[in-house]
Amino acid sequence: MAVPSESPSSAGEIPWCFSQVKGTIEEEVTEADIISTVEFNHDGEFLATGDKGGRVVIFQRDGTKMRQSRRRTSSPPVFRCDYNVYSTFQSHEPEFDYLKSLEIEEKINQIAWVKPSGSSLFLLTTNDKTVKLWKISERCRHYSDLNTITDDGMLREKEALAELRIPRKCEEDISVEALPRRIFSNAHAYHINSISVNSDDATYLSADDLRINVWHLEITDQSFNIVDIKPANMEELTEVITAAQFHPISCHLLIYSSSKGTIRLCDMREKALCDEHAKLFEQPEDPSTRSFFSEIIASISDVKFSHSGRYILSRDYLTVKVWDMNMESRPVEVYPVHDYLRSRLCSLYENDSIFDRFECSWNGDDTYPYLTEVPLLSLPLSPSPSPSPSLSLSLSLSI
Repeated sequence: MAVPSESPSSAGEIPWCFSQVKGTIEEEVTEADIISTVEFNHDGEFLATGDKGGRVVIFQRDGTKMRQSRRRTSSPPVFRCDYNVYSTFQSHEPEFDYLKSLEIEEKINQIAWVKPSGSSLFLLTTNDKTVKLWKISERCRHYSDLNTITDDGMLREKEALAELRIPRKCEEDISVEALPRRIFSNAHAYHINSISVNSDDATYLSADDLRINVWHLEITDQSFNIVDIKPANMEELTEVITAAQFHPISCHLLIYSSSKGTIRLCDMREKALCDEHAKLFEQPEDPSTRSFFSEIIASISDVKFSHSGRYILSRDYLTVKVWDMNMESRPVEVYPVHDYLRSRLCSLYENDSIFDRFECSWNGDDTYPYLTEVPLLSLPLSPSPSPSPSLSLSLSLSI
């Protein structure tokens, strides 16, 4: 993990330095240990990672070290901290669909945090077919200073009950438990690629290649299909859904991207079935640059609302685009990524690397978009007044 350093830098650039590396660096890594998704919670206190083995590891921020880092320097406070392992649990197991003779992998496709209630944490995890709601809570197995029982488990004498004692938790006996509260299954015929919790904190969506369903967090046996692009004849299929997300503020709005490079905004107030979009964000293709690979590299692999809900961030194979909700005709900013690969698309096509999926995100105040690369590197894009800003290569996350 990397954080902004305290050394001066040129204008418009963010200096980065290594802060922490979790895990061991080994030449031989098993397939099950490869991380497949990473997600911070709402305030950055916890970080959840999922791997191809169906495991979820939750890290907690060490606030003590962060405060010490601020006291050691006279310069403005810098956000520096370590993350320690908080909990590890097995979320999904490999399954087999006997009806379709299909093996369902345990790989965690996505993680979405649910706003906590009380002292417990809640998060959604999904593999290709099943979404699970997990409750993460701390359990104290031993209390001290009890009124009627001594710390050794013996009954206290009546003479010792003259004053009222307040029981205290024994910190060394606190354990973290992960319990599955809800299991949402049997609603997707295709692989789930996205889950997103609504701003009402009561519903969430799950999206596969052709459909988007909306669930209530308390109801596991019923979901509402709001987007269905499956044609009557599958031979007429021209595009698939690649990512979907709820609006961070307006609970009736959602977006989803497609393999054709388009982003559709849907308003659930208009219709129960959002078969017609409210807005379509699409950049016209330049005919002079069209090639055999144009449709493949135009496919959007991830799409994210900004925290304010004003902008949309999209990621395709070679670019990252920022869209304004009020302008559908073209993106307001385009960030080229790995532009040198344009001359190597044929080789990437032969080894299937051209079909890799990449994610994108915003920083806390929406000033910098971030993108993930293989192997799970987060690169901040430096904003610039030019139409095609340069990419600032900096390692931000490696676990």
